[in-house]
Formats: sequence, C-alpha cells, structure tokens
Amino acid sequence: MNILVLAGGLSPERNVSLTSGRLITEALRRRGHKVRMRDVYMDVDNKEDGEWDDGAVIWADPATPPDLEQLKKEAGKGESLIGEGILELCKAADVVFLALHGAMGENGQLQATLDVHGVKYTGSGYAGSLLAMDKDISKKLLRSADIPTPDWLRVDTHVELDMKKIISTVGLPAVVKPCSCGSSVGVSIVDAEEELERAIKEAAVFERYILVERKISGREFTCGFVDGRALPPVEIIPKKGFYDYKNKYVAGATEEICPPILSEEEETDIYSLTERGFETLMLRGYARFDYILDSDGMFWCLEANTLPGMTPTSLLPMEAEAVGISYDELCEKLALLALKK
Repeated sequence: MNILVLAGGLSPERNVSLTSGRLITEALRRRGHKVRMRDVYMDVDNKEDGEWDDGAVIWADPATPPDLEQLKKEAGKGESLIGEGILELCKAADVVFLALHGAMGENGQLQATLDVHGVKYTGSGYAGSLLAMDKDISKKLLRSADIPTPDWLRVDTHVELDMKKIISTVGLPAVVKPCSCGSSVGVSIVDAEEELERAIKEAAVFERYILVERKISGREFTCGFVDGRALPPVEIIPKKGFYDYKNKYVAGATEEICPPILSEEEETDIYSLTERGFETLMLRGYARFDYILDSDGMFWCLEANTLPGMTPTSLLPMEAEAVGISYDELCEKLALLALKK
C-alpha cells in the first residue's frame, strides 16, 4: 500500500506525535509498504509527485514539550492548521495513518475533513473522536451507560470561579485537567482549597474549559481495544508523583506491568467496561481506556484515547506484544483496518 503517516501539528503533544509517526513509518516500511511521513501543519512542495518511500522522517524528543508559538512564527502561515499540499497527499494515498495526538488530530476536525474528501484513515471517525476527546461529554455518555466515572464539574475559566460549588460537587483531593487535552498536559492533583484556583489557572493556559474531577485512590490501569478485542491491561506505577507528562515519556520513570495481577472477576470487569465504552463513544478501529481500581474492587473509567501513543514508552504496543502482536504487525493491522471503512 501507499501510506501517508501524518504527525506533528499544533498540539501540546506535537513532539510525542512526531516520535510516534517516525516509528510507525519505519515499521510499515519494514512490512513492505511504501510510506511517506509528513507534519500535518507544514506546507509541502511535492504534493502528489515524488517517490512514496522518500526517506523523509521527522523526529522530536517526546519528553520535551514543544514551543508552539515559536513554531507558528517560523511557519508564518496564518490560521490554517493544515499545510498546503497535505490534502493532495492524503487523496493520493491508499490509507492515511493518523499518528497525531491532541488538538484537531484527535477532536474530529481532521477526520471530518478527510471524510469530505473521501480519504481512508486509521482510527475513529469524526463523531467518536469528538465524543471521546471532550472529557465532559465522554463522562456523561459513560455514566449514562452505567460505566463508573468519578464525579466532576466542567469549569469555564472565562467567568468568575465558584469555588464553593466546585468543592461541594467534587470534593478534595481533586484532579484538575484541560477538558480536551491528552498526555496529562496541564494536569494537577490538588489536596487543599488554596491550591485549586492556581491549578485551574495553570490548566487554562491550554484550554478555556477545565475539568475538576474527584480523585479516586487506587491502582492505575489502561486497557486497549483493537479490532473488536480488548487487549491485556497494563498496570501503571510511577516511581515518583503521578502519571504526568514526564512520567509518560521519560524512559524508566514509570513501571509498567503487563499483564498485571488481577482476579478473574477484575479481568472480566475491565474487559467488559472497555468494550462497552468503545461502543458507547461510537469508536472504531482501536482505542485505549484509562482506569483506577479502588480498594473496593471497582474500576473507575477516567477517559478514552482514540489515537493512543506509539512511542517507545507507549502502552498500546505493550498490550499487543502480550498477545503475540509485534509493533510492526500492530502498525500494519491498524492500517489494514482503515481499508474496511
């Protein structure tokens, strides 16, 4: 197949995406496909011409957050989020592999654009992407499907904060996070009322709407879902602090156990919740769900990830490996699933 890997973009997760894209490109080439990798935000000159295996692979350190303002200045291309010539490349490909994380790559905007142009791409469609990316909407849908999720409140940072309402609804300790970011970007855990307002303001650097969520104590897990099948979960144990951006992407900062020690009942529960969550949010192809297992043996669903990371420290490839699917095979499988759309 001729495959275009799209990565980068104007997202706080840009560098993670570029790392995922590079590894996906190399894996698909090893599987015998002709592959180009492009930064979705940057203009391209070659458009439909040139060799598909053109060798161009972009790289960035996933542990280093990008300077998006500097990138916009260097690009000097106005408000467009898609580079000139990118859509022509998409239309020329058999499949577009979306290695994007966050922003328009994961909130349905790019998916809708590709649908309009009749382009086949990996992962969920525009509706499922939007529903999963907006944590307020996704939690409402999960709760309506009897999937436990911690109490929360969506906060609009453009109006005066009602701290009493937040605390009475959510309680303390609480988790503060942007409503539509991934990779734990802008996430804080607060234990006291005086910390809450500061954490909300810090999260508002990334987005206007903020989620304040009741903190559930317990063991942390994630469970992938690929082609109608839940994969063995991973238990996540940060060596210091919580599973924030640094602990996600700095090698050795977190211990990951796959498969973890769970009872038969707990295994059944996490698989069932993942399958139901996948259906509830109208997802397709693949996704990954994050959970906390409390001391009473209940799994609490935190969020869904429609384009899980594919970096050296990412969890979906680890789960696939546990059932005998190599990284290269996983990348090819995800590309082939897109052809079924």
